[in-house]
Amino acid sequence: MQQKRSAYDQVPRGVWALGFVSLFMDISSEMIHSLLPVFLMTGLGASAILVGLIEGIGEGTASIVKIFSGYVSDWLGKRKLLALIGYGLGTLTKPVFALALTPYEVLAARFIDRVGKGIRGAPRDALVADMTPASVRGAAFGVRQALDTVGAFTGPALAIALMWLYADNMRAVFWWAIVPGLIAVALLFMGVEDVSEKVTKPAARPPINWRSAAELGAPFWTVTTIGAVFAMARFSEAFLVLRAQNVGLSIALVPLIMMAMNATYAALTGPIGALSDRIGRYGLLGAGLIVLILADVVLALWSSVTGAFVGAAFWGVHMGLTQGLLATLVADTAPTHLRGTAFGVFNLIGGIATLLASAVAGALWETIGPGSTFIAGAAFACVALAGLALHERRKLSQAQ
Repeated sequence: MQQKRSAYDQVPRGVWALGFVSLFMDISSEMIHSLLPVFLMTGLGASAILVGLIEGIGEGTASIVKIFSGYVSDWLGKRKLLALIGYGLGTLTKPVFALALTPYEVLAARFIDRVGKGIRGAPRDALVADMTPASVRGAAFGVRQALDTVGAFTGPALAIALMWLYADNMRAVFWWAIVPGLIAVALLFMGVEDVSEKVTKPAARPPINWRSAAELGAPFWTVTTIGAVFAMARFSEAFLVLRAQNVGLSIALVPLIMMAMNATYAALTGPIGALSDRIGRYGLLGAGLIVLILADVVLALWSSVTGAFVGAAFWGVHMGLTQGLLATLVADTAPTHLRGTAFGVFNLIGGIATLLASAVAGALWETIGPGSTFIAGAAFACVALAGLALHERRKLSQAQ
């Protein structure tokens, strides 16, 4: 009797390769980002408001670029080429962080780095959807996200080791971040192939137009609205790092907070993706919001190093329950010929929400105090949970 293959066995080799590309690029990025908020405030004299703006502008930039790269990848059918450009650009910015003398140079590097992320993000996600049968789509996005998150766990661990080796010299850590970025680009070049040469027929029309918006359909726009409210509830993770330092964690050990978050994130995202293929996605999203509310309450009220770690771990559980599922829902609801555009639109709207949320978080931190930032996040999460419950009730009534 032939043994039944598991969902992970059915995930295409190219998806695994893309996962390892994400893993190495996240190692590179997190070696920097796990220290960057502290570097900005203690090394370059930035305020919490400026840190929030730098993070928000970076994510907003990535999201704006994604809508164009997604559309171009649909039009050209060259998803891998765009991904290569994006990963390459991200790698090229790493030396700028090491050389920066003011927060504004960091802002410029973060901006260019996020342009690279925007160029690669939507084509990469569309490529995962192109490669994968619908029956294991949740597992495929879960695998890619899980490997990405393993990289996000490993990067801070390497940062801690290098901080010890170089006596808390953050610039030395930033220089080493170039190496895994180069590995990611080489792996993408040699290990991933485009599924097809042409996804759609070329059309002489602008990337954003009302016809494409209508073609995306109501189910996609529902998912996008839900994703935007999620983004408002979950501002930049830079504030987790700042909270850890605020409650007394030493600079050399601050990257541990990102390790705590990414450990739970990595452990859950793959199994949750596979589980969603069997039991549905929206209930798991609701569970993720409940966990985010708990994380925010802990981070707001438990003002200790232990509280920071517990809150970060819960934050990672929330990410594991939601991030891969949101990407899967975009793939589920978007027309095949507009997948790249759909991921671009979804990320554009989510990025604008993240920009606003990070700016508000920084202002609250500076004017009222760190606890207020997380209380505001919990309030937005409650709004998102109410909206999700309303959506599920409407679906049930329509089914009847």
